[in-house]
Amino acid sequence: MTGTVARARLAVSALLTASVIAAAAPGQAETAKVQWDAKIEVASGAAYRGPWRMNRSEFNYVDDPTVAISSRGDVGVVWADQPRLDIFLQVYGPDGTQRFKEPVNISRSPGTFSWLPRIVIASKDAGEIHVLWQEIVFSGGSHGGEIFFARSTDGGKTFSEPLNLSNSLAGDGKGRLTAERWHNGSLDLAMGPDRVLYAAWTEYEGSLWFSRSTDGGESFAKPERIAGGGEEVPARGPALAVGPDGAVHLAWTVGEDRGASIRVATSRDRGRTFGEAEIVFDSDGHADAPKVAADRDGTLHLVYAESPTGPFERYHIRYSRRAKGADRWQQPREISAGQANRFDSIAFPSLSLDGDGNLYVLWELFPNRRNYPRGLGFASSHDGGETFAAPSIVPGTGDSDLGFNGSQQGYLMRKLVVNGAGAMAVVNSTFKRGEASRIWLIRGHVTGD
Repeated sequence: MTGTVARARLAVSALLTASVIAAAAPGQAETAKVQWDAKIEVASGAAYRGPWRMNRSEFNYVDDPTVAISSRGDVGVVWADQPRLDIFLQVYGPDGTQRFKEPVNISRSPGTFSWLPRIVIASKDAGEIHVLWQEIVFSGGSHGGEIFFARSTDGGKTFSEPLNLSNSLAGDGKGRLTAERWHNGSLDLAMGPDRVLYAAWTEYEGSLWFSRSTDGGESFAKPERIAGGGEEVPARGPALAVGPDGAVHLAWTVGEDRGASIRVATSRDRGRTFGEAEIVFDSDGHADAPKVAADRDGTLHLVYAESPTGPFERYHIRYSRRAKGADRWQQPREISAGQANRFDSIAFPSLSLDGDGNLYVLWELFPNRRNYPRGLGFASSHDGGETFAAPSIVPGTGDSDLGFNGSQQGYLMRKLVVNGAGAMAVVNSTFKRGEASRIWLIRGHVTGD
């Protein structure tokens, strides 16, 4: 039945080791040994997508998963249930058991599609949960879209009435590439060490907006425009990170530009103001879908996809970093080369750090860049980004019997999270047309063997 939680296929003792699919490229370490738990089916549904008829569209599938993890290992998974037009949550304990008999409805707006959420778990026991998402509200502009937020203070049992953070006609949540092509889910959510919440999103019309909450999500400040709009190229794909000193880092790329470069702006006053945006590296290629993270020493780490020949062509994943106090970014370098001979394109990364500053990167694998991705690539660094292990495929994500990775509203997502102890969680959706759509959770950790 669509949207119901399938009983976990728990085989916690059955650990699968990620396989090496290519020899290490120059500048890469040997492949790290990752132990992955057997995947858990979080939700399932039919697999039918009818023609677009706004909120009357017959979309009968589950999609858009995202994930967060507490310091003790509780995992929260949030996804979109298309026929019910809502966002749902399930929480899993450190032993893999699910917290709720039925998933919790967060958005509670069955008249409008709710898509591509982000989740933050604030407390050690997953008692405080914050969720941001895009809702396809048609309010008079050329494109539908608003940014909504809700919070739970009882571990996800109940959520506050959703707040509309954007309140505009500009098609919020859309990351425009061209007038005809964009990705939904162009938004992000983060929390600082002082529990201040930060939200960022872009709109079809081009502006990048930022808002913050200093009261745990009970209210948000009036959004401030950071970039885009007017005569500027449209902003796209914002990503947030908060450093140990409370500095807020905001990365994004742009549309309508064949040579798009990644921008990063930083706030030193907890989001009240931002400094001038800097371009990380100005190349002739098309840079897209950045993710940014700050380690405990204040070093800023960045991953993104780049196509040397322009948008819609073959992408690979690049990495750069900037030490605290440094005046420039390190020369970006490719970290996905070991999979380039097997996949037509590699794009849309996720990034997370553990408490020791080890880096973990996930990305979408495209056997054919003109079609949907199948499988998730993975690489890690255990020397602060100096070297990366040769990439592997997260086991169970490339199974052709399950169809392609879902993500039918866009690939601007966060599918990977790691806590301070190095416990990681990966989510994915699969869609096999006419048969089934599913949401999956896979846990893992890097071993020292």
